[in-house]
Amino acid sequence: MLNTKRWSVDLKKDLSTYYPQIKQAALLLQQNEVVAFPTETVYGLGANAKETEAVKKIYEAKGRPSDNPLIVHIAEVQQLHEFAQIENEKVKTLMDAFWPGALTLVLPCKPGILSKQVTAGLSTVGVRMPDHPVALELIRAAGLPIAAPSANRSGKPSPTLADHVASDLDGRIAGIVDGGSTGIGVESTVVSCIDEIPVILRPGGITKEALEEVVGTVNVDPGLTKKDEAPVSPGMKYTHYAPEAQMYMFHGSDEEMQCHIQKYQAEGLKVGVLTTEEKKEWFAADVVFSCGRREKPETVAANLYRVLRQFDETDVDLIISETFSEQGVGSAIMNRLQKAAGGRNLSSLK
Repeated sequence: MLNTKRWSVDLKKDLSTYYPQIKQAALLLQQNEVVAFPTETVYGLGANAKETEAVKKIYEAKGRPSDNPLIVHIAEVQQLHEFAQIENEKVKTLMDAFWPGALTLVLPCKPGILSKQVTAGLSTVGVRMPDHPVALELIRAAGLPIAAPSANRSGKPSPTLADHVASDLDGRIAGIVDGGSTGIGVESTVVSCIDEIPVILRPGGITKEALEEVVGTVNVDPGLTKKDEAPVSPGMKYTHYAPEAQMYMFHGSDEEMQCHIQKYQAEGLKVGVLTTEEKKEWFAADVVFSCGRREKPETVAANLYRVLRQFDETDVDLIISETFSEQGVGSAIMNRLQKAAGGRNLSSLK
């Protein structure tokens, strides 16, 4: 078991105050160790993207399937040209509009530079520039492209606090840079730029509508719902974000949902409900948690993983979740909820 170091960075203070701590974390990355760090989406689990020895430690710490590719994080556009190719103007347009930010671009990968463990054997690589001062400074200090999936055990809800990282990975990684709570709360939008028309492989913090405002038509990959294809983006294939209790998506009226709650309670089960501020007093369940305001879906995205982890601190036997509009960031919210539920819908229960 490793002695996981932890450095706290107060974003309200001048970042230069924390350069010594950030440099310590960067040194561990240079030594092919694994370090968790905050981004504007969720906490990432970083390692040197060029070294297979380092990248393997990410998979080992997370218990992550090796055919699930990793996103490479950079701090300067110049780093991108070292290992990836830009083949059309839309890529530059997207970078100009959304970097730094919650947008991952899938591009052709130059051979022989990144570890094959990063790309999972594919000829493409996902790249993003995070919009977080600690993440950017850490990457600059390390002087390396950093492969970084979310800093949680595979299948668990992604971490939005350093305490979430420690709960999953303490003793399994070399260090955690604690930058407080993350902002957006769901991972980056992943967009393939291999063809002329960009394709969303994973919905996230940047909406389809926002993308289309700058580059025109953007398609959505049908692979988001297919289970028998090799994933070309993190989050496309496996059950993710799941709390310990089985979770079910409910499509119907509030009255019907309450009937199902009562049915399972009558069978002796403790029922948890994932809902919103507008309805948290409406449902009579054993545990009711709100993940934000329905009229402000960005608050739902920001709190979703925290609430899923909160259920793990209770003794509920099952969780029933509301559903949301798939417009805007709602697409990312529903994608994560569907993954957390493993495709289970309440209507399919006997």
